[in-house]
Formats: sequence, C-alpha cells, structure tokens
Amino acid sequence: MSTPRSLGFRMPAEWEPQSATWLSWPSNTALWPGHYELIPAKFAEFAAAISRFQPVKINAAGRLRAEAERELKAAKADLSVIELTGIATDDVWCRDHGPIFVKNDRTKELALTDWEFHGWGGKFEASLDNRVPGKIAAQLGVPKFTYPFELEGGGIEVSGDGLLLTTEAVQNNPNRAEGRDDAAFHAALREGLAIDELLWIGEGLANDDTDGHIDNLARFIAPRTILAVSESDKASPNYAPMQENLRRLREMRPRGQRLDILGLPLPKPIRLAGRDLPPSHANFLIVNDGVLVPLYGQDSDSVAMGIIGDCFPGRKIVGIDCRVLLIEGGALHCLSQQQPV
Repeated sequence: MSTPRSLGFRMPAEWEPQSATWLSWPSNTALWPGHYELIPAKFAEFAAAISRFQPVKINAAGRLRAEAERELKAAKADLSVIELTGIATDDVWCRDHGPIFVKNDRTKELALTDWEFHGWGGKFEASLDNRVPGKIAAQLGVPKFTYPFELEGGGIEVSGDGLLLTTEAVQNNPNRAEGRDDAAFHAALREGLAIDELLWIGEGLANDDTDGHIDNLARFIAPRTILAVSESDKASPNYAPMQENLRRLREMRPRGQRLDILGLPLPKPIRLAGRDLPPSHANFLIVNDGVLVPLYGQDSDSVAMGIIGDCFPGRKIVGIDCRVLLIEGGALHCLSQQQPV
C-alpha cells in the first residue's frame, strides 16, 4: 500500500504557513465540574484571538451552534473568517481527536492521517471524537490515511524535516500500548508522518490526565531548537522528572547533531475542582504571524512571555489566562489543531 511518505507527504512544523485552525466547541458539562458556565466565554476568547491571525473552523453540532455564534460575537471575534461545522464531538480537545494533517510540497496537496483516539487511554468516552478525522476529510475533500494505533496530536512534536519528539509515559503506557506491535507502530509514525528519527524523553507532569503529553513539556521552535520546561523547586514532584528530561534532550544527537535546548519556567500547580493541576507555558499555539501563550496569574507569566517572544521574533505574542481550562487538564495547544497551507 502507498503511504503518505511514499507519495511525498510530510507533517509540517507548526511554524510553517497555516490555512486554518480547527477547534471543537465545549459540549460536556460533566467534564468541567462546577465551572462549565465559564468555559464557553473563555473558549470564544481563544477563538477570537486566533481569528485575528487566520481562519478558524469550529466543530459545533446541533444546539451548540447558536451558543457558539452568541459567544463569538460577544468576544468580538472576526466572524468573517470563522466557520462552524456540524461535526459532533465528545468535548474540546481537538489537538488529540482532530486529524493530523500532512502536505505534499511538490504537488501542493493536503491530506490527513486518522489515528485511534480513546480518551487518553480510556479516561473518558470518546466515540464521537474518534470519528472526527474522517468527517473532516469528507468535508474538506482530502485523502485520508487510517492507522489502527492510538495516537494523540498533543503527544507528538515534529521538526518538519523528519524528527519526532515524544514521551515514553504516553506512547509506552499500557493503557495505549498493551498488545500493540511496537515495531509496526513506529513504522506507522515514520511512514504516516514522514519521520526519520523518533526522539524519546521520559515522564510528564504530575497529575497530567494525558499521562505526559509532550506539548506540556518540550516544543520544537526551529528544526534543531527545543523549548523545554524546567522546575527549580527541588521539593516539587516535577523536579526530578524534568531534570531527567532535560538531560536526555541535551544528550540527543539526531543525525549526529546536538540540539539547542532552551529553558522555560514551570508555573506552580493550581488547585481546582479538588485537585492540584499542572499548568505549563509550553502549551502555546503558533499561528500565522503570532503565538498565543497560556498564562496562569503567576510571576512566571511575564518571564514566559519574554522567552517565547525572543524565540519568535516578528510574531505578535498574545497571552491568554488559562486557569479555568486546567480543570480538564489542558490549555491552548491542547484545544487546537492546525491545518497547513
């Protein structure tokens, strides 16, 4: 069978030109205990921020459409570049249930890859979510390549030229990997996304419902440069795992070359809905001419804005308070999925 790679497709880096950002409107009140009433307006604020840079496509089926239109208008979103689709989802985490797009640089074609999604290893119902990539492929009229392995967009970072960074805590977790043919899974990553080397770090943040998605930990900001979180508090449960991740990143030699590793401070945990939840400034979203950065009302906010601004000269840096989004475990990158030009 032909694979995306054999046909000339690859997964672009996030800083490459985009034609749209996909989102999924909040729909499940049970997943936002005690705070759901705050979520639609916060979500609309995020969508409005993206709309000032590029088109936005939002999955908002049935009754959600009217709510989305009302909240987006209140948030002063640019409605001329926002499209609401009738695609139903189980909730908001489009990074993980949405398609992973690939593009062909020679023919300028767009396609998507469709992987299994089961709610971060079965933590919540995701039967509607798992159908989203196929429905988006049909709506866009683009080819779809289907793989039988569980893979979430927040669990992988790519350089755009053949490197993929991920965590053992997610990809090798029994809740995703039990009974899996690992060699076949790795081959699917290589062929489906045009990857030459898989780069591995270990653990994620404490109390991360995803088990340790890479987009809370370390992000490619250039083909050989990674922005990685660091914890300075030795009493924190994140101190030793993050130190170990940094050590492994610094020792990596993809294609025989050292990576440039830059540090990003980790905010203090935030207690919401009876749990200490793990905020991360690494969960930023790159859009055309901009970067949207999650903020948490802490001293690290201004530091992170400065560091990320230095990493992306020429792009407008926009901060968005994401404290309430942590209730379900994510922030801006987790909520979104880019569609490349």
